[in-house]
Amino acid sequence: DYSCTLTGSLKRHMRTHTGEKPYKCSACDYSCTTIKGFKYHLGTHTGEKPYKCGECDYSCTSSGNMKQHLRTHTGEKPYKCSECDYSSTVTGSLKVHMRTHTGEKPYKCSECDYSCTATGSLKSHMRTHTGEKPYKCGECDYSCTCSGYIKQHMRTHSGEKPYKCGECDYSCTLSGSLGRHMRTHTGGKPYKCSACDYSCTTITGFKYHLGTHTGEKPYKCSECDYSCRLSGYLKTHMRTHTGEKP
Repeated sequence: DYSCTLTGSLKRHMRTHTGEKPYKCSACDYSCTTIKGFKYHLGTHTGEKPYKCGECDYSCTSSGNMKQHLRTHTGEKPYKCSECDYSSTVTGSLKVHMRTHTGEKPYKCSECDYSCTATGSLKSHMRTHTGEKPYKCGECDYSCTCSGYIKQHMRTHSGEKPYKCGECDYSCTLSGSLGRHMRTHTGGKPYKCSACDYSCTTITGFKYHLGTHTGEKPYKCSECDYSCRLSGYLKTHMRTHTGEKP
């Protein structure tokens, strides 16, 4: 039931049915349906980044990427969640976020039963199997599996707390921590149980609550038959085996 006002738009749309890809790269076997996509691809060969930011030294190959980047300067977050107060600069981030409400975890590990909402999370998880920790701190011997963790870790050295509350003097190192804190002002409890009238402010608390219905205890001790609902409880329990004193 697709319809449009321009013949060119209809022609492009028809390629989704025919599979036709008239724009072919002479440097590789890439082909695509639109001239816009083709121009973007050519930049991967030439290295050309014609779109340049007027606020910093960022440059990119497409106007769409530049539009997204400029939001890091303006603070604009046009994509808003209908279930909670989350908003983002790109549609992809909102799509991933919505899975925290639906529970959908389409990306699954081939080595264990881990699943997650985003490809990047799965890639980081796979390093727990390979042992790879490519991101290393220049100040200490800390290393980790993903770039986000190293960025967060560096704030323990710099003392930077870039996320600040607009209602009080609270500040923190993580955007997620600020989001949770803001709910102490708004009273928002976006995580709602479908089996009872329970609701809460954090996904961790929500997962813990669900275990009261299912009886599931996914965190299991490798030394004995202890199991529990939260990773923090397992970490505390493991000290009974290691003798570690926090």
